[in-house]
Amino acid sequence: MTEEGDDGLTYADAGVDIDASEAATAALVGAVGEVEGDYAGLVDLGDRYLALATDGVGTKLLVAEALDEYSTIGIDCVAMNANDLIAAGVTPVAFVDYLAVETPDDETAEAVGEGLAAGAARAEVALVGGETAVMPDVVRGLDLAGACAGLATAEEVFDGTARVGDVLVGLPSSGIHSNGLTLAREAATRDHDYKDPFPYDEDRTIGEVLLEPTRIYRDALEPLLAVETHAAAHLTGGGWTNLRRMGDHRYVVEEPFEPQPVFAFVREAGEVSAAEMHRTFNMGTGFVAALPEADAARVLEELQDTRVIGRVAEGEAVAIRGLEL
Repeated sequence: MTEEGDDGLTYADAGVDIDASEAATAALVGAVGEVEGDYAGLVDLGDRYLALATDGVGTKLLVAEALDEYSTIGIDCVAMNANDLIAAGVTPVAFVDYLAVETPDDETAEAVGEGLAAGAARAEVALVGGETAVMPDVVRGLDLAGACAGLATAEEVFDGTARVGDVLVGLPSSGIHSNGLTLAREAATRDHDYKDPFPYDEDRTIGEVLLEPTRIYRDALEPLLAVETHAAAHLTGGGWTNLRRMGDHRYVVEEPFEPQPVFAFVREAGEVSAAEMHRTFNMGTGFVAALPEADAARVLEELQDTRVIGRVAEGEAVAIRGLEL
C-alpha cells in the first residue's frame, strides 16, 4: 500500500486529470459568460430562482456494460443532478434524461428507465420526458446524461460561503457513488475481474459493489433550509477538495464517516496513496453542510444518520485523517 510520494496509481494515470478538467471547464464558462452558482445555474424569475443542473453517469457505465446490468445507473444519473441542486439550497422538481446508444436495445432501455424512475422517486422529482439518440458513429455502447430543474426563493438559496466558526455537518455516502470510477476500474481490473467475488463480501461481485447507486440527499434539504445553512458541498469529482467550493478556509474534518470496504479494496488493488484517495473519492461521506454550531443540534435531530464531522477555521486547506489537501 503506497503513501504520499510513492508511485501508486493516480486518477491522472488512469486517464482523468482533475486540474486539466477544471481548466477546460473554466475556459468553457469564460466563453459562454458568467454563470451564477457553484453547483447549479440560477435564473432570477423575480419572486424565485429557477435552477438547472446537468451531469451524467461517467465511466460507471462501463461496469454496467461488463455485467450487463443497467437497472441502477438511472438512479446515479438523477442523483448526480439532484444532489447538486440540493447543495445549492434548491428544491429539485423535474428531471429530463438523454440516452445515446450505438444500437437500440429494448431490454437495456427498459432497465435504464427503471433506474430513472427509482431515482426520480427518491429525489421527489417528476420525470418530464427524455430523448434517445442512435449514434453508431459517435457512441460505443451507450451514454446516459440528464438535467434537473429546481426552484428556490432568494431566502432559501445558500449563499455558498462558509464562515469561520461554522461546524461541518456530514451525511454518509452509499459507497463509491458515480465519480472516480476511471481510477476505481483501473485499480479493480489490475488483478481481478468485475465478476470476481468482492474480497470483503463474497456474496457480491466486485462489479456489483462498484455499481452501488449514489445516495440522493433529498431528505437533508428541509432540515438544512430550516436553519441558517451557509453552504453545502456534494462530494463528487475532486473528493474532499470539494469543500473548497464553500470558500477559502481551513476545513478541519475530525470525525468523518468510515469509508466503506470498496475504498480499501481500490486503495489496495491500485496501490493508491491515501491523499489520492481523498482527492478523488468521497471516502464514506457524501454530503457536507457548513452552518452555525447553534443550529447543528436541530439538523442532527431531524436527520438520524447525520453528525458533526468538523469545523471551519482560518486558513486554506482540507485537513482530514492526517492529510492536508
